[in-house]
Amino acid sequence: MSFENSLNYARACDSQDPLRAFRDKFHIPQFNGAPVVYLTGNSLGLQPKTVTAYLLQELHDWASLGVEGHVKAKHPWMLYHEFLTPAMAEIVGAEPSEVVMMNQLTVNLHLLMVSFYRPTGKRKKIICEHKAFPSDQYMFQSQMHWHGLNPETDLISAKPRTGEWHLRTEDVIQLIQMHADELALVCFGGVHYYTGQLMDMPAITRAAHQAGALAGFDLAHAAGNVELKLHDWNIDFAAWCSYKYLNSGPGAVAGIYVHKKHHQRTDLKQFSGWWGHDAASRFKMPETFKPMSTAERWQLSNAPVLSMAACRASLDLFLEAGTSQLFKKSKMLTAYLDFIIRDLNKQYANALEIITPDARGAQVSVVAHGYGKNLFEAMTASGIIADWREPNVIRCAPVPLYNSFEDVFRFGQILSQLQGTL
Repeated sequence: MSFENSLNYARACDSQDPLRAFRDKFHIPQFNGAPVVYLTGNSLGLQPKTVTAYLLQELHDWASLGVEGHVKAKHPWMLYHEFLTPAMAEIVGAEPSEVVMMNQLTVNLHLLMVSFYRPTGKRKKIICEHKAFPSDQYMFQSQMHWHGLNPETDLISAKPRTGEWHLRTEDVIQLIQMHADELALVCFGGVHYYTGQLMDMPAITRAAHQAGALAGFDLAHAAGNVELKLHDWNIDFAAWCSYKYLNSGPGAVAGIYVHKKHHQRTDLKQFSGWWGHDAASRFKMPETFKPMSTAERWQLSNAPVLSMAACRASLDLFLEAGTSQLFKKSKMLTAYLDFIIRDLNKQYANALEIITPDARGAQVSVVAHGYGKNLFEAMTASGIIADWREPNVIRCAPVPLYNSFEDVFRFGQILSQLQGTL
């Protein structure tokens, strides 16, 4: 792929972009009367303009119908979670019965761990990635403490080789094989939040199953960002949030996937709630829990309709754009950002070290040696909204639904101008 660091080239790419109209479907923050260069969709996606209408519809139905909105609203609240399922299943590559939107990410991971982390005898260890997102680390540690185990010995981190930033798949597989007899679960982030590395989820899942363990993934930085085929890859379970690449708003409703081979298992332990009970008899108020025969069995409570309305607005845009088109543009847009940074590196005396491998989603992470947070703060003051991660990484995420090639070019121009001022 041949790129050029020029405004004409960037605008030519935008003119040929079949998704260019979607940028106008989002609210883009302003800086000095112009749109910011917003490159932090991996932290919080921008607001679709349709969110207001979706929310107002539910507020209107609540005002005019009261409790009757559960069955008489334009989108009946009783079934509201079902309205999100078809799009979400397509985005993560699952069958509709394998997906449900509910709760928050870490809550969902804990609920899934109740069912799929069942340490027995010597088979009690978990393998995860080194420096997993802190919430995942706390979740693993607390689950192990709950079972009376010791995370210092039973939680194993797959670490990059000395001098490298990202994991090699062959090293992960070798680690799984090394601990095969003691392994209960392999659970990785699908895309590493810090480096942006896209993990080889099919290979890791196969290795876990060959070792007699289950395979799960935290898809917080993967859902809506990279192509996923959870069902075909035979992944056992996964969970994700929807406020990053899925643009559903701060603290938005999260989602889970459970492979259908687990749906009707009677030996699974789980924390149960009313909305996970068989829908046909739910309102007969039985005393004994009868689980639904889908991923919905892991639901505890009825749908948070207002949060789900914002999510539905975004998912409808995904369906309109088409995931294949989105992922195609994402690869090209991220590659262009990579090119721009490497071109800038000549000016910055090779101080901008890209630590994101080619296997990635819409993210490029950079260590700015000798510049650090001063550069990040100068970027922010100049109209670039990116993301800082301690101790010294700047994460940039060009999102295909609303970012343009001109955004990426402007990013490079601003950093070029900043170099002489730092």
